[in-house]
Amino acid sequence: MISVENLTKQYGATTVVDGVSMVIERNSITAIVGTSGSGKSTLLRMINRLVEPTRGRVLIDGNDTTGEPAHLLRRRIGYVIQGHGLFPHRTVAENIAITPRLLGWARQRQAARVDALIDLVRLERGQRERYPHQLSGGERQRVGVARAIAAEPRIVLMDEPFGALDPLTRDALGDDYRALHTKLGLTTVMITHDMTEAILLADRVAVMRGGRLLAQGTPNELSASRDPYVGELLRTPRRQAERLGALLPQGGVA
Repeated sequence: MISVENLTKQYGATTVVDGVSMVIERNSITAIVGTSGSGKSTLLRMINRLVEPTRGRVLIDGNDTTGEPAHLLRRRIGYVIQGHGLFPHRTVAENIAITPRLLGWARQRQAARVDALIDLVRLERGQRERYPHQLSGGERQRVGVARAIAAEPRIVLMDEPFGALDPLTRDALGDDYRALHTKLGLTTVMITHDMTEAILLADRVAVMRGGRLLAQGTPNELSASRDPYVGELLRTPRRQAERLGALLPQGGVA
């Protein structure tokens, strides 16, 4: 679905992304993990040309993304960011319908799509005319997901979409998005710094550090990597589970 070829981004003498090549399989969720400053968000933004690469290219279905204006490309790709990024002066319905409106959809079609998406992301119909400040953090993030898929894109990019949420909401939204991804047949690329989240949600994981791609594959395939940083990331969820097992009572609610 997406092919990234030798993608590089430099700001002056600083190289933020350094010769990254990877393939995103159709209908998969690919998680890109790494610490802050590893270049993962810049890589994501180069896929939909929010950032233009210094070198390299991105292909979607074999077509170079520079073959059309960037704003038209972005209307075909859903984009979800941490903190939802909703327009505060627009209602839930207006926020969701932004891209369909820009694409010239008829009002009746926009309204029907908004209602369908409100149901799909598990919001209440009564929230349709509310404003972002009247919603909880989890509800705002659900609106953000609905807005990203409103124009029926095949690709969704997500930049730390659940990072600012409390653990229970984050867990529920992750499960709901995985089900939504499967139901709609999406191809998703997700940025996260949480290896546990990546393993639980994604089909494939790509590990970045210092602007470079260190390894990519399924969690089982990554376990064969000889890179010490990749090994440390993979050991983190197991260490956390072991500590929790030692701290939580046996046979209780946990």
